[in-house]
Amino acid sequence: MDTFKKFCFCTLAVGNRYRHHARILAQDIQQHIPGTSLCVLTDKPEYFQDFPHVLAFKHHIQSVKGYHDKRFVLEKSLSLFESCTFLDSDVRIIGPAIQEINLQAGITAKAGCNLLKHLSSNIKDQKQIQVIEEVAQKLNIDLQKVQWWHEFMFSMKGENGLEKEFFQMWQTISYLFELRGVYDAEGCVMGLAAEKIGMTVRFEREDKFPVFKDNIERYKIQKGQSNLADKQIYFDLQKEIEYPKRTIFKKVIDKLTAKAVFMYRLLRLRKLAKNDPDFYKFFGIKIYL
Repeated sequence: MDTFKKFCFCTLAVGNRYRHHARILAQDIQQHIPGTSLCVLTDKPEYFQDFPHVLAFKHHIQSVKGYHDKRFVLEKSLSLFESCTFLDSDVRIIGPAIQEINLQAGITAKAGCNLLKHLSSNIKDQKQIQVIEEVAQKLNIDLQKVQWWHEFMFSMKGENGLEKEFFQMWQTISYLFELRGVYDAEGCVMGLAAEKIGMTVRFEREDKFPVFKDNIERYKIQKGQSNLADKQIYFDLQKEIEYPKRTIFKKVIDKLTAKAVFMYRLLRLRKLAKNDPDFYKFFGIKIYL
């Protein structure tokens, strides 16, 4: 297999804001790590047609708020490449690769820790904690062995076919989270799924290439590990994309549209969970439509 087919970056870019971010990410890859593909799942593949290294595929959001659609991105990428690194679409690659991107089988994350440590340090939402405990109890998962990782950037490589089981388990667990009203927490869901099916999870703290992610950068600035003046240009551009000028009428329409889409996805969730062959088997919950 040639180098082109060994590795790709990948992201999810549904909606104008995320497509805009993803185009900038594509430019970053083109500039700093040329010859590397970017696999994008998006509602408008034509938005990326002027980037020869971008493989854009049509996608409509399946999870209630889109967080768990990362699994579709990973699944598509691993059907085309040996390994991939998922990046949130608003991540910036701000310099060339420091070392070769050569991944080991399983999941490799940059930031994360034991799930119980994460819950005690960062999670105040009791609903989320209760759902995690419910999943662990129903699936007989030892929470002391579960790892949590920050989902803004992590990598995957096939591990003896376990990735297929991982994606299925991620789907099933995510349905319970969403039915319980927890629509994000994909880092926790992935950790639970990986532990259940026995997929390797490791942490590699050393950067293979320099990146910018707003909330991570703010934390580093607070800790004296980064300088605001050096990164201000990235903060400014992100603010421009995230908060475009809109008329009051446009704001009202956008808000109503978002609410209607949310309600539709909630209704669809019940059908998806009902049709999942493992949902009732694992959780013993009957879904009535």
